[in-house]
Amino acid sequence: MNLSKIFASIQAKALAIAFGFSFLVAASPASAHHPMGGKIPSNFFEGFLSGLAHPVIGIDHLAFIVTIGLFAATKSQGIFIPIAFVLSAMLGAGIHLLGATLPVVETIVSASILLFGILLTIKNSPNLLVMISLSSVAGLFHGYAYGEAIFGAQTTALVAYLAGFTVIQLVISSTAFFIGQKVLKGDFGQVSPNLRSAGLIICGIGAAFLASNISSLIIPAPKG
Repeated sequence: MNLSKIFASIQAKALAIAFGFSFLVAASPASAHHPMGGKIPSNFFEGFLSGLAHPVIGIDHLAFIVTIGLFAATKSQGIFIPIAFVLSAMLGAGIHLLGATLPVVETIVSASILLFGILLTIKNSPNLLVMISLSSVAGLFHGYAYGEAIFGAQTTALVAYLAGFTVIQLVISSTAFFIGQKVLKGDFGQVSPNLRSAGLIICGIGAAFLASNISSLIIPAPKG
């Protein structure tokens, strides 16, 4: 079996997994992600580990971070897209910690995944400045969601948490950016030099989370 057939098989399996995951997500309402099981970090070490974990254990956040890294690879100087997101996420977390409120945060987080997934599949996407702006807006809401896990912590743990989620997001998005560039340059041989298949998978994940969040808004889960 040649490389193109192997890649096609992987794509088919990935799409099947994505759609299967979609049904699992849609079956249960979205909830806040707490790396330490709801416990507020009490020192620098706990804060940093919590910051590293939060964007990874939240599949919606992880999917978006990977997406902006891949999308950045499609633009000249596109690396500024994930950088804008990460900086904006810090601001969003700060907004939460100051006690301000942003509306329907989880819904907008999931909608951002779907939007960027769609943009990754189309040939002529908006220019770099527009994408930086969209990434910054998304960062505010993702960061606001991150702030939930650290709300009420002392300054040391708080600073460590912010550092942790900033570092992990830069590492993941930069890795996705590098891989995306390799794919687009044709460095993987017979693999098709575009990222549309990845965009379709991301669309499936984003649509599942969005459907779950909208359904929870319409029909709130009963309080235990």
